[in-house]
Amino acid sequence: MRSVEVVGRTKEEALDLALKELKVDRDKVKVEILEEVSSKGLLGLININRVRLRVKVRDREEYAQKAVRFLREILVSMGIYAEVETFKKPDHLVLNINGSDLGKLIGRRGQTLNALQYLVNLAVNKDCEEKEKIIIDVGGYRRRKEESLRKLANRAATRVALHKKKEVLHPMTPYERRIIHLALQSNNEVKTHSEGKDPYRRVVITPKNNGLENKENEEDRKNHVIN
Repeated sequence: MRSVEVVGRTKEEALDLALKELKVDRDKVKVEILEEVSSKGLLGLININRVRLRVKVRDREEYAQKAVRFLREILVSMGIYAEVETFKKPDHLVLNINGSDLGKLIGRRGQTLNALQYLVNLAVNKDCEEKEKIIIDVGGYRRRKEESLRKLANRAATRVALHKKKEVLHPMTPYERRIIHLALQSNNEVKTHSEGKDPYRRVVITPKNNGLENKENEEDRKNHVIN
């Protein structure tokens, strides 16, 4: 992995130097702060600022291997022996676990799977400023869940548009709410937003009035799921 160590008066200045030396864009590197000094010099008249960074070109293969290794360690400790497939998407990695009798890895409404995903993300991205988002799936459970949620969203939207009455869905995780919002963001007849506090936060689907834009909750739309 290519890397450089640079020093600047600010993090931005040091990072610019590193990017020029490595000849890569910002989204292609991960940044580690090695030293950060901010103090006043002689008689308190001079501010001394110094930041030392280690900047590495991101190696997605290294992330994937680390994630798979950590996931397999967890599975073995649970007495589960299964295959782990890796799929590299443009903005995240997918680790899909295949095997028999893996229901306990999913748990009620995917709670165990979400916890497992959280642990893997935490371990792989530890001490890394640039995070690699990792999605953990079991036998395509998340894909089927997404399809089911999109169907739910479209059925509810049809009813809302027909009867001109809002519909409140059952409580969902941020990951599930985001799917609902995205499924309906191009719908010209309804708009979505979220109400309540987790874990009881719900998506509300209402008819559009006078062509108002969809007011879905921005936090849910941008949430990259880790839970």
